[in-house]
Amino acid sequence: MAAENAPNAGEYIVHHLTHLQNKEMSGIIDFSVYNLDSIFWSVLLGVVGTLLLWSAARNVTSGKPGRFQAAVEILVEMVDTQAKGIIHNAESRKLVAPLALTVFVWIFLMNAMDLLPVDLLPAIWSAIYEMQGHDPHHAYMRVVPTADLSTTLGLSGAVLLVCIFYNLKIKGVGGWVHELFCAPFGAHPLLWPINFVMQLIEFAAKTVSHGMRLFGNMYAGELVFMLIALMGGAAAMTLPGILLPVGHIIAGTIWAIFHILIITLQAFIFMMLTLVYVGQAHDAH
Repeated sequence: MAAENAPNAGEYIVHHLTHLQNKEMSGIIDFSVYNLDSIFWSVLLGVVGTLLLWSAARNVTSGKPGRFQAAVEILVEMVDTQAKGIIHNAESRKLVAPLALTVFVWIFLMNAMDLLPVDLLPAIWSAIYEMQGHDPHHAYMRVVPTADLSTTLGLSGAVLLVCIFYNLKIKGVGGWVHELFCAPFGAHPLLWPINFVMQLIEFAAKTVSHGMRLFGNMYAGELVFMLIALMGGAAAMTLPGILLPVGHIIAGTIWAIFHILIITLQAFIFMMLTLVYVGQAHDAH
């Protein structure tokens, strides 16, 4: 009976890829709709990351450090080294280096949510939803904020604002406006419109690719975990499939180990591109 009511593979994936939203969309694009699950997990993990770094700074010792302090010190030194190699303005690094550290830790934690069992948190949410008298089939919950394009484009958009700030701070309003209209092809008045359009395209391309890269990798990883979970579901409903449960465990373990590299690498790449783009804002063309 349970197998008869169970969703098929397509319904299972669609359900897991549906966001918990504040209301139904009225069209293809509706900016009044928010993905509440992405907002909740992003804020929660941001608080967790802040508390971890605050705890390390609060309990720092000058003697032999513990494992947690040593790990944080290695991370801080790594980010500071990268910042010094890209941003040569020492005054700017006072803000940009901690910003890059925060970006790395925050994105790593959001990515790491993908390592939790696919059905764990959604199942808990479905149970709560059912206790409130609602249909559990409509209890949507996605727990990987970086697999949501609105989250990653929001992060890359924030980096764009930081770049604009440093363009204005380092070059001044006049200097940046001159660069917008006179680079990359020259200061001839006939080239001003072309230069300006090219500058806008560059800013847009960097921002979109910055967010899309993180989203694409995490979305693909989320899908793979769902497919592996479906293998386990098929194993639970078929007695002859003796090797299927074994394959489910092996595939899940291998992908989880490999995914640790992916979530770390994607956090590092996003942090490095943040430093690169902010560093470019310090350079004159």
